[in-house]
Amino acid sequence: MTDETRCTLCDLPTPDPPVTDAGVDGAFCCRGCLEVARTLGDASAVADADPETVREEVRESTGESGDEPPKGAETAYFAVDGMHCATCEAFLEGRAADTEGVYEAAASYANDALKVVYDPESRDAAGVADVLSGYGYRVADPGAERDTEEALTTGVRLLAGGFFGMMVMLWYVVFLYPLSLGGDPLVPFFDPRGVGGQYLLWNVAVLSGAATAFAGYPVFRGALVSLRARRPNMDLLVALAASAAFVYSLAVLLTGGVEVYFDIPVVVVLAVTAGEHWETKVKNRANAGLADVAAERVDTASVVTADGTEERALDDVGVGDSVVVSTGERVPLDGTVTDGDGAIDESLLTGESNPREVEPGDDIVGGSVLVAGGVTIEVTEAERTMERIVATLWEAQSTHGGVQHLADRIAAVFVPAVLALAACAFVAYLALGTAIDTAVLTALTVLVVSCPCALGLATPLAVSNGVRSALARGAVVADSGVFERGADVDVVAFDKTGTLTTGEMRVRDVAGDADALDAAAALERYADHPVAAAVCAYADTTDEHTISDVERHATGVSGTVDGERVLVGRPALFESEGWTLPDALAARANRGDANGLVPIVVGTAGVARAVAVAGDEPRSEWSSVVADLAATHRIVVLTGDESAAAERFRDHPGVDEVFAGVPPEGKTSVVDRLRAEETVAMVGDGTNDAPALAAADLGVAIGDTTALAVDAADAVVTSDSLDTLPALLGVARATRRRTRENLAWAFCYNALAVPLALAGLLNPLVAAAAMGASSLLVVANSTRALF
Repeated sequence: MTDETRCTLCDLPTPDPPVTDAGVDGAFCCRGCLEVARTLGDASAVADADPETVREEVRESTGESGDEPPKGAETAYFAVDGMHCATCEAFLEGRAADTEGVYEAAASYANDALKVVYDPESRDAAGVADVLSGYGYRVADPGAERDTEEALTTGVRLLAGGFFGMMVMLWYVVFLYPLSLGGDPLVPFFDPRGVGGQYLLWNVAVLSGAATAFAGYPVFRGALVSLRARRPNMDLLVALAASAAFVYSLAVLLTGGVEVYFDIPVVVVLAVTAGEHWETKVKNRANAGLADVAAERVDTASVVTADGTEERALDDVGVGDSVVVSTGERVPLDGTVTDGDGAIDESLLTGESNPREVEPGDDIVGGSVLVAGGVTIEVTEAERTMERIVATLWEAQSTHGGVQHLADRIAAVFVPAVLALAACAFVAYLALGTAIDTAVLTALTVLVVSCPCALGLATPLAVSNGVRSALARGAVVADSGVFERGADVDVVAFDKTGTLTTGEMRVRDVAGDADALDAAAALERYADHPVAAAVCAYADTTDEHTISDVERHATGVSGTVDGERVLVGRPALFESEGWTLPDALAARANRGDANGLVPIVVGTAGVARAVAVAGDEPRSEWSSVVADLAATHRIVVLTGDESAAAERFRDHPGVDEVFAGVPPEGKTSVVDRLRAEETVAMVGDGTNDAPALAAADLGVAIGDTTALAVDAADAVVTSDSLDTLPALLGVARATRRRTRENLAWAFCYNALAVPLALAGLLNPLVAAAAMGASSLLVVANSTRALF
């Protein structure tokens, strides 16, 4: 095939006629490739540039500065078929940058994922996928259909190559292997140097070429792309090994020899293709949780109107709208039940298999399924929890953690080093007077035996497995760095309210005239405070009151209820207002303070009538979780409450230190101080925890968290339980241990195999078998259950 029929940039087939321009040298498969070449000056500049340079140059050429996309931009996540090496990332990102209406694009070869930030006014997500598809790549929404097609393509190549490969190996087993071992062929009349023998060897050559071409096309394509990008990869080693063995054998056959190695390209290519097929299945399995979450979304909702209900697109449903959900339907948006009751299955989001009973007043998360009953919900969040989780998961799958960055750097050095060793071995053997065929076979064996597969693939597969394992346990990993930093955590710092406790205040005891709380509740409805909500819930009155002259104070509220002046608040408020607080009530308020509770004094006509003591409850599992974590970590508790409220936590044998009376900005300072000497994980739930979550080495948001806390966190516990936290840290440790096992095996294997190949103690066939076995072993290790 001539150069004019292949793209000068990416080496893909060009249309007829190819895309050209008078100002750019070369012929191209698409306008995007031509513009990338124009950006870098010419095609040779493309060959000299690595993918990061391409990305930067393309960004500049399209006028994108790399700043935040404009307001109104939307983000879409796609699955990609056809990515065959890291250079494909730069190729796809370059095409996306040249697409009108696309602001940003980030591709991940390891997870076959593509993130695109685009202008919804210019095109929709489906339109973006259509534009980026083609020329060997298929961009689409993630889902089972795509996974099946990809596995089928690899499987067909493996079957076709295997069919021809088996015929090659049959002749080797029957005729050639017995001869190479010094014996006689299984068929006595066979003479390899005779006419029949030569005919058979040429048949073997043709069959070997067919097997290599069918199964190895993506490998050779990846090798050519890596050469053009000047980024040698694993494909280059495999392609060189297979090609060298085939060409050497062909040369031997043409000169009348019989020591041919047509089995080597077959074994090498089929081993790599089998590994790729397994890798595809592993990726699909590792990303299964993500695909499930991504697929289980709805596009419309049944909105209550004056005339009944109408079906609306989710984008047309706003906060405050009422939505009807029937049995078997998926809840479209986050909301609060206003009517009806039922059972909600939240397993896809929280990992909890048992349905949760809901009734008016309960919150429901968008994406859960109503398995029984029927409810009407009032929409409370325009941004859906399901969408945040999908985005978070894809973000983690599309990024490279510290171990993967290390593996990428090592692979970039390893491949050129192997090529240099093979060349040096060839020259050295010739210099020592060894026959040229021995020198060639030694160099070939070095190429075949080298195995960078573990460095390039096994680490991201292990990370994908870790993301899936965490999701199955009710935690969403937002940053793949969790698997590095989470494994090194020395200190676990807990926010108290809403994390170690439920965060829901309730009245525990009332001293004095309990009926006075009826008037207090009438006023507290005007106060935006958890204690006020607790008083209202305790009084639970439906009586109508005439209220006027409401005034908010720093420690309470006052007003006129049914013509009588009422004061509700802390004891200090009564002192400042000059109202009388009887000694018995004052003593009860003091005892509440001493026990870490909140006393609320209620008075009328200048005299205190009752004291209500309120407090939030510790989570039922907090003590066991702290005890579990304390076995391997230091435990710290941070709270804005005064010291008395933290006493119950200070008394726990697993808690090492309690910081009480700490404001939100103080929590960040404490985390920074702890980080000066140790690795810190911060666990919190609310907006005021977000700065501390962001400051910690590992930020974990838990329960019904705010969007700000989720954005600041590295991981999100979707179930409202602390039990997931030890499991998350366990997954982090196990994932890092798995990646280090893979790297250790890769280094040990190559440290042993390459010297043996250099010493001439291995032959190409043994090297091919060892390479394939090593790669499959590492991939299998990556996908084992973590614990």
